[in-house]
Formats: sequence, C-alpha cells, structure tokens
Amino acid sequence: MSHIYEALQRAEAERKSATHELVDSSSSLNSTIAFQPSAEPSDGVMVLAETAPASAVEALFLQDIPRRPWHPSFDRLPGLQKNGAGVEQFRSLRSRLQEFRDLKSLKSLLVSSGMPQEGKSFIAANLALNLARHKNSKVLLIDGDMRCSSLHQYLGCDCNPGLADYLSGKASLVEVMQYAEEVKDRDPMISAVLNNLAFIPGGDGGDRAADLSGSKRFDELLTTAAPYFDWIVVDSPPVLLVSDAVNLARSCDAVLLVARAGVTTFPVAQRAQYELKASNIIGFVLNAVDKPAITESYYYRYDGKTE
Repeated sequence: MSHIYEALQRAEAERKSATHELVDSSSSLNSTIAFQPSAEPSDGVMVLAETAPASAVEALFLQDIPRRPWHPSFDRLPGLQKNGAGVEQFRSLRSRLQEFRDLKSLKSLLVSSGMPQEGKSFIAANLALNLARHKNSKVLLIDGDMRCSSLHQYLGCDCNPGLADYLSGKASLVEVMQYAEEVKDRDPMISAVLNNLAFIPGGDGGDRAADLSGSKRFDELLTTAAPYFDWIVVDSPPVLLVSDAVNLARSCDAVLLVARAGVTTFPVAQRAQYELKASNIIGFVLNAVDKPAITESYYYRYDGKTE
C-alpha cells in the first residue's frame, strides 16, 4: 500500500473523529450530513468534501495532480452552457440524485447502458460538469471504458496515462489523474466548473480490460479518492457486450442506466437491468428525447416494476 494511500486514510480517520465532536456539540451544523436509515442514531456521518475542514495531506494530494491542456468540445457539453434546455435537464437529474443522497449514502455513481450509441458517455460527462458547478462541489470523473474510451474527446485532453495504467500497477493514482490547465481568456464560469473537475481517462486496456476491471485496485482507488470529492462519476462500457461494467459496478454505491429514445428497446433495457441485478440501480436516464416538455423529468426513478 502506498504512502499516499496510508496518509489519506489517516487524514480521513482524523476527519471522522472531528466530525463526531461537531455533531455532538450541535445538531444544526451545516458541515455534516447524518445518514440515518432508521429511527436509531447512525453509526457514521457522511462528510462532504466541500464543507469538510481542509488538511495538509489533502492539499498536498490535490496539488500533486497535474494540470494538462483541455480543449472542451462545447457542442457535446451542454453542461458548460450558462442556460438553456440542456442545462435545465441536467439540473433536474442532479436534483434527483441529491434527493436520493439525502435518504441513502451515495458518492460513487456508475453510468452505463445496454448497448453502444445510447449516450452513456454524454450523460456521464455532462452530469459530472453539472455536479461540479453546484455549490463548488469537487467531482472526479473516471472513464471506465478501457476498451473504447471517449471522455477524453469530450474534454479535449490526453487519454494516457489512464485507468488501465493504474489498475495494471504501471502508474500511481496521482499520475493518472489530471485537472484542466488554467487559460487566461476562458470564461470565468467555465473555468470555475473545470477547476472543480478532476479526470481519469481510460488509457489503453485492450484485451486486458475485463481482468483489469475486476481488480481490487479499482475499489482501492474509490476508497482513496472518496474523502476528497463530493461525487465520483464512472463511465462504463455497455453492460450487454462485456463484463467490465458489472465488475466496476460492484465497487460503486449506485448505478444509473441510460436508454436512448427511439433506439433502446424494452428487452435491451430489461436485460441491462438484469445483468446489474446485484448492484444498486437507482434509475434510468432517457436520452435524446425530441423536444421534451418543460414539466418532464430527465430522470426516472427505478421502482422494480415493469410496464
């Protein structure tokens, strides 16, 4: 286990101890969120990175993440727009996720679909950006599709080193993470959002992707990064083509499935749900809806029923 990982674990233990003291002294503090699934007091408190006290270890860890040139593809990223229908739809999705997190612990979210071309990478990228623009939240976006990674194309950055390099032990966590390089003439709003977003590209997993996705190092990655980010969004390969998504989902708190209007058939959506039955599926996103009504939601909560 690396020295960085041990240091981060110690820092998290200190945070939890300090947080319990704060909760004991005042039940109205906004710096903590208590998760209580029953009437009995919870054993733990979930601390959000945006309100958690800063530590020297955290600052050192985040400062070590390199900044690299990003040239975002704005036509693919409505999440970077100031307003518009696309922005509102992702705000709706973000609100539903926050409502769910008020009821149950949720930080790492895997985004997947049954088949290719249903829009999972589009949803993952724009959801991460929309989360990053809300209350200065810190977000980690991971491209878990090591066979056919595409998120680096959305952000306009290098694909290597990436997740495949970390999972194979060829690179450290800090080496595969990146922030956007600061650009002087960039819109301040866009700069603020990108500054809150850390990214791990997919790298080149190739034929090793199935074995790499089942590695314990992915669980270690999420455990290490979780204390320093409010949200972790993982894009995965289509669940009906390869086993990678099922492997990655085991380490994530929840799964969000994507279906494409007019393309995804009900049997495909049903099979995708079945393949991930051992994971916590919290909903479907219906993508590419033709002129959705303002009152319609982008997000549909999964209740286990079929109609």
